[in-house]
Amino acid sequence: MYETILLPTDMSAGVDDAIEHAIDAAQRYDAELHVLYVVDAEAYSSYPGDEYVHEFEGLESALENAGRDAVDSIAERADDAGVETQTVVRHGVPHEEILEYGDDADVGLTVLGSKNRSGEYRRLLGSVAERVTHMSARPVTVVKTPVETGDVSQ
Repeated sequence: MYETILLPTDMSAGVDDAIEHAIDAAQRYDAELHVLYVVDAEAYSSYPGDEYVHEFEGLESALENAGRDAVDSIAERADDAGVETQTVVRHGVPHEEILEYGDDADVGLTVLGSKNRSGEYRRLLGSVAERVTHMSARPVTVVKTPVETGDVSQ
């Protein structure tokens, strides 16, 4: 049914259950798992001054290295389960890059992790998972991980 499954990761605790789900789906469908990390361009490009540009270039590099470590770690878990993987690190706006990659790689299913938070928290901030789900023309599965009430640090 699916030849390619996409698992975007942001290294948050909300992705853990999605990793297991994506690996399981890839096994069931004998699909290749693509693991994507997007270095959020807004995280390192929002500073308006240029006297500290070198610091933000360092931040970009650190985020890219952390993303590379994250996708490699997931690929290792998938490999242990007998699932073929591709790892990708991109730069840009996360939901846009996820949607673009889905089109570029002709992804059959995207598996997203999301923290299950209260409605008010979600209304205030929105989420990458919500944007991808609403904007994708391809199937998307959202795997929610509960977050304890009152814990907004995760």
